[in-house]
Amino acid sequence: MSPFIAVCLLITYVVWGTTYLAIRFALTDLPPFLMMGSRFLVAAALLAPLILLRQRERERPSWRQVRNCALIGGFMLVGGMGMTAVAEQTISSGATTVMIASMPLFSTLWTLLAGGRLRAYEIGAIALGSIGIAVLFHGAEFQASTAGVLALTTAIASWSFGSQLSKRIDMPKGTTAFVLEMAFGGVALVLLSLIVGEKWPHSIGLHSALAWGYLVVFGSAIAFTAYMALVERVSTVMATSYVYVNPPIALLMGAWLADEQVAPQTLSATGIILAAVVVLTAGATRAARRAAA
Repeated sequence: MSPFIAVCLLITYVVWGTTYLAIRFALTDLPPFLMMGSRFLVAAALLAPLILLRQRERERPSWRQVRNCALIGGFMLVGGMGMTAVAEQTISSGATTVMIASMPLFSTLWTLLAGGRLRAYEIGAIALGSIGIAVLFHGAEFQASTAGVLALTTAIASWSFGSQLSKRIDMPKGTTAFVLEMAFGGVALVLLSLIVGEKWPHSIGLHSALAWGYLVVFGSAIAFTAYMALVERVSTVMATSYVYVNPPIALLMGAWLADEQVAPQTLSATGIILAAVVVLTAGATRAARRAAA
């Protein structure tokens, strides 16, 4: 595994593990679609100058690639992140991460429906990670509404499908694709906020503002870019392996910053979850070495 891939994995593991609590704090004063849409629009604006400085004439995306970025932004940001924010209005950040841990199962479904085959180590990692998530879920007291569960299930399906689709269609290379996806997704989310009649706040509290800023810089500009880099370079199962690590991080952050109770089984579940990540990354490393031999 290259150092670049390792860093991208670490960012998605740690940073995204903290964003669920940040979303909860941001939702205190901001409605879900507006919060997510403005977050991605600002992140895209921050990254756009870097693209303009580095881009050459021959590297400019075609209209087809721009259209595809809008499509992926719709699945991953509007359907994925937008519905996650909707769900977190009624579901705790800890419960959200546990449910999102089913992401590899959806990825497996899309892979199989597309005629693909999973490697043995990927199947083993999914099975082991699912056991860890089951232990984590059993040890926590989660309360969720039916509407929240439906919204979160939609988010998981939409995000995983978008991840798979982005590997199969013509997309711009590098950061250009990430910025276009965030720009299109951000615009769509803000328009959706207007369409559904979300109440835009006249003022925002300090905690919500800080949480929103953290989501813009770390959750969007840095972590989303790292994730999309992984989607381009590694298998979907490996790219979505963050779902195994995010739950314990989110629960620990909730206990530290929001006085949430951490169930006794969390430590055991953390060991199982991290073991699943080890199986996945070790298997991917061995497969890459055999392919290069």
